[in-house]
Amino acid sequence: MDDMNTNLVTRIHAIPMPTVIEFAGAGSAALWQLHAVAGSSRTILEATDRYAPSSLHSLLGYDPEHFVSRETAVAMAVAAYRRACDLRPGTANNGLGCTATIATDRTKRGNHACWIALANQHGVKSYGVTLTKGSRDRAGEEAVVSAIMLYALADARGIVIEEPLPLSAEEHLEVLSLPQDDVLSTFLAGSHACVKYTGQHLFVPVRLRGATILSGSFNPLHSGHRALLTTALAYTYQPGFYELSVVNADKPTLPYTTILQRSQQFSSEHPLLLSRAPRFIEKAALFPDSTFVLGYDTAVRLLDKKYYGDSSVEAVLQAIREHGCRFFVVGRSDLRGQFQQLDETAVPLSCRSMFMILDEASFRRDISSTDLRTGLQTETHT
Repeated sequence: MDDMNTNLVTRIHAIPMPTVIEFAGAGSAALWQLHAVAGSSRTILEATDRYAPSSLHSLLGYDPEHFVSRETAVAMAVAAYRRACDLRPGTANNGLGCTATIATDRTKRGNHACWIALANQHGVKSYGVTLTKGSRDRAGEEAVVSAIMLYALADARGIVIEEPLPLSAEEHLEVLSLPQDDVLSTFLAGSHACVKYTGQHLFVPVRLRGATILSGSFNPLHSGHRALLTTALAYTYQPGFYELSVVNADKPTLPYTTILQRSQQFSSEHPLLLSRAPRFIEKAALFPDSTFVLGYDTAVRLLDKKYYGDSSVEAVLQAIREHGCRFFVVGRSDLRGQFQQLDETAVPLSCRSMFMILDEASFRRDISSTDLRTGLQTETHT
């Protein structure tokens, strides 16, 4: 490792941007160089050599049409970026994908080439080159690929590299930028109070009032959720939304990739909102003049004093009412199949007008996300 690369890697480590690296076909020299200079823990979160096609399939979820292509490198970088966001939430993460075919112990019919992509919260930038076949041995081609990987990491940090890449006169580095802000990442970092899922892993910041909102973990979304929101809308005449709080009063904060997976269940008919409002007192402030749709279990938790510290349940409900919000409550069956319905007397007298409680004849759906996950129930579609 020469002084030039040592200096470059030192500059890369000096600007912490946690990175997950996925590489296939070449790139191990870049990983070695990053680790050879002190401070690599500020740069590298995780690195995986996807040498077997089945390993790359497990990363992407499919077999790419062309293993060495810009599209494959971008898909690898995006997957790496999402993994980085799981490992280090709320920071300026990078995902680096490298796919290459270089000289080996047999003659290859096609070109020797590499594509490298770096994904972060601002989009994806890719770097590709077709190598002059036969002008270098395997180590020489590995050195070119690894140099471009370091170049991509430096470029993401705004580091100006004065020394040229080790390319011949016939070789040209193709660079393509695809800017696209990752609103989910900035939301998780606290930049937005609420975002709406618009499909294709995209989110937009929103402000909302006067809606009918069904909150839940949606693991998975099922026909009972859909029927419940549809039933509530017939009474409220408001636009309908699902809402997922990434922060939960009883559970850990949801990882980035889990949020993406759950978001894909929702269509534009009744969109999904993301918030960091685990309790209804926070939801009411975020979504004034709204109706919150509750199942029996959630209604019981709403009326449980343990979630409110020194405040009384009545005081919390009064605060929710000051935001113009109310509740639409339905019952559900317990483990023995007995239907449980919220007793109006469990609600403080001064707040009962905030609650509309449907009886069993008006709404009953015996379906459970937990039972669907464990296989005790199966979803039926009509």
